[in-house]
Amino acid sequence: MPQTFFDALAVRTWCSLSLRALGRAREEIDAINVYPVADGDTGTNLYLTLESAATAVEAVFAGYETGRAEPSLGDAARAMAHGALIGARGNSGTILAQLLRGMAQVLAEAGECSAADESSAASRADGPGLRLALRRAADSARQAVAHPVEGTVLTVASAAADAAEEAGDDCRTVARAAYEGARAALAATPDQLGVLRRAGVVDAGGRGLVTVLGALVEAVTGEAVRETAGGVSGARSAGPAESAGPAGSAGHGAGAAGRSAGTAGHGAGSAGTGATGDGTEPACQDEDEDGGGRGEAGGPAFEVIYLLEADDAAVARLRARLDALGDSLVVVGGDGLWNVHVHVDDAGAAVEAGVEAGRPYRIRITHFGHGEPHPGRERPSRAPAQRAVVAVVPGEGLAGLYGEAGATTVLARPGEPPASGELVQAVRRAHAREVVLLPNDAELRHTAAAAAEQVRTEGIRVALIPTRSAVQGIAALAVHEPRRRFDEDVVQMTAAAGATRYAEVVVAERRSWTTAGICQAGDVLGLIDGDVAVIGTDVTATARTVLDRMLQSGGELVTLVVGEEAPETVAAHLEARVRESYLAVDTMVYHGGRQGALLLIGVE
Repeated sequence: MPQTFFDALAVRTWCSLSLRALGRAREEIDAINVYPVADGDTGTNLYLTLESAATAVEAVFAGYETGRAEPSLGDAARAMAHGALIGARGNSGTILAQLLRGMAQVLAEAGECSAADESSAASRADGPGLRLALRRAADSARQAVAHPVEGTVLTVASAAADAAEEAGDDCRTVARAAYEGARAALAATPDQLGVLRRAGVVDAGGRGLVTVLGALVEAVTGEAVRETAGGVSGARSAGPAESAGPAGSAGHGAGAAGRSAGTAGHGAGSAGTGATGDGTEPACQDEDEDGGGRGEAGGPAFEVIYLLEADDAAVARLRARLDALGDSLVVVGGDGLWNVHVHVDDAGAAVEAGVEAGRPYRIRITHFGHGEPHPGRERPSRAPAQRAVVAVVPGEGLAGLYGEAGATTVLARPGEPPASGELVQAVRRAHAREVVLLPNDAELRHTAAAAAEQVRTEGIRVALIPTRSAVQGIAALAVHEPRRRFDEDVVQMTAAAGATRYAEVVVAERRSWTTAGICQAGDVLGLIDGDVAVIGTDVTATARTVLDRMLQSGGELVTLVVGEEAPETVAAHLEARVRESYLAVDTMVYHGGRQGALLLIGVE
């Protein structure tokens, strides 16, 4: 049903609809990405950023207190902004995260005010509140840029806010006005930016924002914007078969913001710098007829992205340092957590600057290789392989091991599980007709299933083996034989994984109840097949007890994957234990690096 207010459920529905709409428009937006770097990933980056935001909102709904109908508007809005910030990808995703952060600040304030009002039944924002949120979003994104360039997503965001200010006072008219204003601004972007005009496209980041605003219209009106061959116009009622939104939410239809007749370059934002970007003035950019966008020729060699824990003063110094190192600089966030994005020739110097400012983590470095295929696209000069294995691994050491065995890997850092979009990209990167997918984590099974379903629509044959640990994945990979029939190979790999018991040794972060009793923060826990079986105080002793219990029922091969924080002697001690106490049992030891668990154990 349409609604005249904006609450937590509306945030949830909007995120769900936006994600679905961006999923449909992703390839089109990627294809028209020409500014500032024609790297064909704007649609993908926007999708992955929104996926992180939607996941964070779902987590809030899943964990709300018993007896409450739903979380507050502030809870949902802040989760959306935080999810987008930590999951932001590329220039376009970082700017989208800042836009959502600006909206969340106003929505949270409005929700708290309405909840404090005794006459209000729930935490919600009205039309004027949504209008103010759109204005804060546009202004906060523009203020993060030292030298804004018109014809980018910043222009589209400002036009949306301007149009909303002229609308009525209910959420439906505000959302419709913002969408129509953004759509009109998007159509005008080629007249404002020469690189778009020469390519005959509109701005790709702006195109993505129009898609997100189209989903906002659907979330509050129950009507999906209509797609046409030449763009998006009008609206149509969502039919019964088009219901969207996550289970338990009031979805309003699956209509997506429509596809423009080609849109262009995402650009990068810049916070406090004149670097190239989405809404920024590109270095060496000449906007006459002979001018070209950054990335058409030359330019920095690397894209560097990381999250940063630092105070405001340190971030101000960091911006100045990175501005001198490169371009396409975007630094967004606040309250001690920032997302940093920059294009540089010296990637190490960009990371070192982050170390000097605070604590950088989740560091991603991408090389803009000449002649490399655009992200998400296949190499036209290389025929697909017949079969490949794609595996999620918890640390750099295992990534190397899996890679040596021929697998395409997705790194899952501690506390940062990959999203389905990352798995889809990995399957595409494997470039094979048949793919075996190893999630190596029980909690990733549904994410992996969603990724498999998506790539099947592209004609790729995918088999998901429900591995729950990286040691099960090692066992499956050991019997992988590409020359076998696909079904037979999958059966053999599944059998090997299923015949491998798995365990891990970790340190408890807090006091809690477990299947082995009450543990205290700092205790050493031994988990067997996912359940806590041993609580101890010493890593080596706990690991030995776990291993003994696993081998009581027999075994032929013990696999040990040692984390970087485990005691140096633990592997040697366990190897000696197996050699002395269990005849005819072999042991293999690998070093997993920073993998979350101190030790992974597999027994086949």
